Amino acid sequence: MLTYRSSYKWSEGIVLGEVLDFPGTIAYGNSLDEARRNLAAALRDMAETRLLQGRALPIPDAAVTDNEAEVEESIHLSPAEFVGN
Repeated sequence: MLTYRSSYKWSEGIVLGEVLDFPGTIAYGNSLDEARRNLAAALRDMAETRLLQGRALPIPDAAVTDNEAEVEESIHLSPAEFVGN
């Protein structure tokens, strides 16, 4: 299991989520819970796409942070979730 860092910000009635140490992985939701679910799905999709392209997954960096984030937390990726689908 890989553990990345996610951040969430509220903007104009929605919650914007980003995986800080997996470039390009973003999502949003109408609530924090919805943004978390959507970001987890986006992370799986991004990881699967990179692997299908023959590219390595980014190395998680627990030290990465977003000073503007209202919430930061770990987000987990288990390759077993998408390998072989």
